[in-house]
Amino acid sequence: MSSPTFPAFSPPETREVWLRGPLPDMPPLLQPIAHALLQAREELNAGMQDFPPALLNERPSGVASVGFHLQHLTGVLDRIFTYARGEALSENQLAALAAENPPLAIENDAVQKLVQCFSVQVDNALAQLRSTDEITLTEGRGVGRAQLPSTVIGLLMHAAEHTTRHLGQLLVTAKWVKM
Repeated sequence: MSSPTFPAFSPPETREVWLRGPLPDMPPLLQPIAHALLQAREELNAGMQDFPPALLNERPSGVASVGFHLQHLTGVLDRIFTYARGEALSENQLAALAAENPPLAIENDAVQKLVQCFSVQVDNALAQLRSTDEITLTEGRGVGRAQLPSTVIGLLMHAAEHTTRHLGQLLVTAKWVKM
């Protein structure tokens, strides 16, 4: 029996983020979270390239609009990372949460602005991950006004999971409304 042949390795920049190796200055236990957020940013940038702003508020069969997902991706990262720091949401964060439900004002650069806001929030999240001491990961944190129980790692993992879930929904909806 012959040995299997493997294709030549692809250049690192064409691989999924988690296959590109460790991120510099990122705590080892937080690498998967950082990888997921960077992958989401790349996929969002690619998926929203040339997306028509006029379709941001479309809700085929009643699903959440692309505009909602774009706002929610940014807002939820901000809120969950705030809870992970052990802080309550600010009035600005509460106002942003209330404003996540479109309809959005349709401007020519609306899509690019929303994608850029998410990119900035990913940068903020990565900075927080880099400064998170792994010793704190199992510390308890309260979520929301009811202070529901979680931990630092629970919140950070949920931020990554929630981001990828909404990104998938956004990308499917974006394809659907462009048909």
